[in-house]
Parts: sequence; structure tokens; C-alpha cells
Amino acid sequence: MKKIAIIGTNGLPGNYGGWDQLVKHLTNNLRNDFEFIVYTSSVGVKDKLKDYQATKLQYIPFKANGIQSIPYDIFSLLHAAFTCDAMFICGTSGCIALPFIQLINKNIVLNPDGQEWKRGKWNKAVQWFLKISESLGVRFAKSVIADNKKIREYIAEEYRKDSALIEYGGDQVIKVPMSEETKKKYNISPQNYAFKVCRIEPENNIQLIIEAFRDIPDLPLVLIGNWNNSDYGKRLREENKSYENLKLLDPIYEQTILDELRSNCKLYVHGHSVGGTNPSLVEAMNLGLCIVAYNVDYNRETTENQAVYFQNKEELLSVMQKIETNEISISEYQIKMETIAKRRYLWHIITDKYKEIFLQILSSFILSPQ
Repeated sequence: MKKIAIIGTNGLPGNYGGWDQLVKHLTNNLRNDFEFIVYTSSVGVKDKLKDYQATKLQYIPFKANGIQSIPYDIFSLLHAAFTCDAMFICGTSGCIALPFIQLINKNIVLNPDGQEWKRGKWNKAVQWFLKISESLGVRFAKSVIADNKKIREYIAEEYRKDSALIEYGGDQVIKVPMSEETKKKYNISPQNYAFKVCRIEPENNIQLIIEAFRDIPDLPLVLIGNWNNSDYGKRLREENKSYENLKLLDPIYEQTILDELRSNCKLYVHGHSVGGTNPSLVEAMNLGLCIVAYNVDYNRETTENQAVYFQNKEELLSVMQKIETNEISISEYQIKMETIAKRRYLWHIITDKYKEIFLQILSSFILSPQ
């Protein structure tokens, strides 16, 4: 059985985020087809598992995020190049090393994610580095995967290279009735609040959304994110702590609790402006939520132009007014979103597409590191 390394994620067991879900479902669904080795950050890990659910773990002593993601990915690539038949890279932080890595092992599959270099949290120097790393990754990967049609078009236009379109699944989420404990804890009731979960970063339009809901005191907004990871997040939460309808919560890693809060909301507000197909968006669609999304090509492509869209505070307030007066039918949009999700964003569909890519790259095996 061929060995495939998965590089660039936090590793297993995953707690949060789209990469974590992708790794979990790839290793579970394709374990009879390939032997996976998942490169995992050892930072903060007390008990290092040799394997997790029949998947081998290889620990790297760096954080998987931030500036440490660069050496984290590079050391993972160096190890995998000599020990695995193929490498699947999530993100481009370490792709600066691919011109050298491919001299050892050319069987490289890359999912560059959603143009990381565009994110507002990076300064000009970091953006430049990430753009160079992206370009080298796309150039030297044997196969490139785009998670959104618009990312695929960008890769074709920018790098003159074809890529495979493989999105994300979201059907691991479940509808959970709201308990009395949850109602009391957050002072909310089913179908009477808006919901959002995301990283607290400027390009996710957190401030815009918060400012709009400050003007809608009768509708609570439950917003879950990593507020304490940046000065931006700390400042926003401090400035808005006095608004009773703003429930600015820390990350929730328990899937059932997260699903309980999501599945009972009146609408899901999606503010992402950078990236491709966002995992939290397809999860919300799988729950059959009414989606109010920031008006960019990525979100329109994911929702097939059938969600409700906004691009500034005034437009968001206008949307909320139309929902309140029933000019926008929540039930109609709920049906639309769930119908799309059940056709496109199911994990068995996604992992079957990855299986095809892995088989293709291994069938044209160039150099075995064994």
C-alpha cells in the first residue's frame, strides 16, 4: 500500500477548522486505499500518540500556524520526501522549498487554499513571501487542487496551469435541539438570533457585522472566534462588551455544542471576503440555514448565487429589515442552501475526488523514495 504524507495542518486529532475536517475524512474514508502519515505539531502536546484511528502521526516541533508554519512545513516536507510515496500539502507556507524537495520526490499534490497572501493581517514583506511561495508551490506540484471555481480560474490565469476542482464536505454537522441550559446560558431562543463562526481577522468583516448588529438591539448575534489571538480581536471585544445582544464567544471545540448553536439560529452571517470555498459556509448550508453572505465571487460561487448578499453596513441592515418584514423568506433560502449542499458538499463525494487524484499521481510514479 502506497504511503501518502499529509503536510501543513495542525495534524491529528484535529480540533477546529477546515483542514482538520479534511484530514479526518481523508484518513477515515481512504484508509483501505492508502497508508497515510499525518505531520502533526508537537507544540503543547503532552501525550504524543504514535497513531490516531489507524493513521500514523509524525511530530514536528513547531507551530502549524503563523510564522512558524514555514519551518513546520519545510521540515515535514524534507522528512516525507524520503519516506513517503507522495505528499499532499495543505497551504503554501513551506512551498518555498519545493524546488529542492521535488529533486527527491516529485509526487506532490498541493491545495494552495485561498490566496493566503491577500490576508490583511500580513505586512507587505510577509505578503510578498507568501506570494512567492504560492507561485513555487503551483509551479513544482505535479497536481494542484482548487477548492473553488474562482481559485481555479485564478491559477489558470496567473500561472497558466490546470487544477482539479475539489471543494469541502459539510455533512458531518447535525441538527441539535436547543436545551434549556443553552437558552439560559446565552439568553437566546431558537430561530431568534443570528450566528457566525470564524477566525477574528479584518478580511472576515467582523467589525462591519458587529456595527450593523449594534443597530439591531432586539436580535442577538452569537459570534464565535479566536478573540484573544490578536490585538484586533481583543480591541473589538473590549469595545463591544457593553452591548447585550452581542454574544462574542471564545472558540467552541465540542462539535455537538457548536452544532446546537448553529442549527437553531434564524440566519447565518458569513463575512469572509478572501479565500475560496469556506468550510464553515458549506457546514451552514448542510444544516439548511438561511445564508446572508458578503458579496464576493467566492461566496457567490459556493452558494450558486442563491443566498442573500451584502457588501457594507447599510446593505446588511437593509437585508435584516427585509427579513423582519418577510420581504425575504427565510424558509425559501433555507431550502435552497440545503439542496445545494446535499448535491455538492458531501464528504464521500469530496474524498472520492481526492482518491482519484492520488491514484493518478501514483500511477505515473517517477521516483520512489523507498
